[in-house]
Amino acid sequence: MSVPAIPSPTHPRPEPAPVVGLRRRRHPLRRMFPWLVFVLLMAALAWGGLRLYRSLTAAKVAAVPTTRVKRADVALTVTAKGELRGGNSEDLAGPMTGEGEMHITFLRKAGDVVKEGDVVVELDTTDQAYKLKEAEADLAEAEQQVIKAQADGEAQQEENNYALLKAKADVRQAELDCRKNRLLSAIAAKQNDLALQAAKDRLAQLETDTANYQATNQAGIAIQEAARKKAEVQGATARKNIDAMTIKAHRSGYVAVRQNPNTNFGYRGMSLPPFRVGDRVSGGMVIAEIPDLKSWELGANIGELDRGHLATDEKVDVAIVALPFQKFHGHIKDLGGTTGPPWDRHFECKIALDDPSPALRPGMNANVVVNAEVLHNVLWVPGQAVFESDGRTFVYVKSGSGFAPADVKLVRRGESQAVITGVSEGQIVALASPDLQSEKKAGAGGALQALPK
Repeated sequence: MSVPAIPSPTHPRPEPAPVVGLRRRRHPLRRMFPWLVFVLLMAALAWGGLRLYRSLTAAKVAAVPTTRVKRADVALTVTAKGELRGGNSEDLAGPMTGEGEMHITFLRKAGDVVKEGDVVVELDTTDQAYKLKEAEADLAEAEQQVIKAQADGEAQQEENNYALLKAKADVRQAELDCRKNRLLSAIAAKQNDLALQAAKDRLAQLETDTANYQATNQAGIAIQEAARKKAEVQGATARKNIDAMTIKAHRSGYVAVRQNPNTNFGYRGMSLPPFRVGDRVSGGMVIAEIPDLKSWELGANIGELDRGHLATDEKVDVAIVALPFQKFHGHIKDLGGTTGPPWDRHFECKIALDDPSPALRPGMNANVVVNAEVLHNVLWVPGQAVFESDGRTFVYVKSGSGFAPADVKLVRRGESQAVITGVSEGQIVALASPDLQSEKKAGAGGALQALPK
């Protein structure tokens, strides 16, 4: 048996021979290399997508919407919202009683059906009833004063008549005594003459006083008669006012209650409440109305800028909101005065319905389309393509890679179309201000442009 040699420091063990067919182990970095390539590729794709998104977003912001100038027949229309009401309405107003205010004690509800003679509004008659009682008392007193004045006059007349008869008798007796003067002494004859003269003077004075008494008595009676007539007039006026404070319908129809302008609120955008029981009413103030259902009309508020497109007798298409499957037609009846603040000027347009229906009711809402006019063979662009500034009217015309303002003359402006002159058919114009679009681009792209590229 052989003993294996023990290696010594001076004689190291020889390297074993490599074994054929065995593979060497790979380095860890070499195994991660494909994954690193994949990650770098995905990062490159993400960066490219971000750059593409930036370019598309910037192009979208920078784009200015455009259109072409067209030549055609343009039909200008005006649209508005209106409220249905009966034409030639019967206004039911507070009577002119001379009082500062009255109060409603009874009022029909809006939409109630009434017939001719039915009571619609009743007002408080307390004050008028008091005035009537006072006038009746004054009348009774005046009548008694007239009777007393007549009786006093008759008694005074009888007394004056008796005094006249006695004065005449005294004159006759004095005349008889004077016939004896030839037989009497001069002194006695003189006394008889003086007595006759005194009797005549007394008779003349009584005749004058009687005429004055008669005139005075007639004046006194006339004063009492005037007081009686005044009381009669006051009583008749009170009765008339009491009757007038019960307001009745003079035609059949529906009751439409008016808004109460005496309320303490009415903010912008809020409508005033209608009249109700207990509200104050002044003389002549319309409380309710009864429309003439044989003559329907619409009231629509239209902006001041559209007034130039409208004229009486123009045709109108009406769509009642509550009757969507029926179409109605009408014509402009009247154009009211312009009202409202400077930033919201409008006017009332009254439209008469040409083909009413039994299904219509007061207060129904309607959409109104007024066929204003037709302009033949004109140049037009959408309304938003026309700009106004510093007294100029202009459009932005496509020029090279940008836009340049070009002055135009505005012939007519509708709700969506503007008829102009000063440009050519087919020219490209901007639908928005390029300057504003540039500002939007700068504001929208600022964050993306700040990113490193």
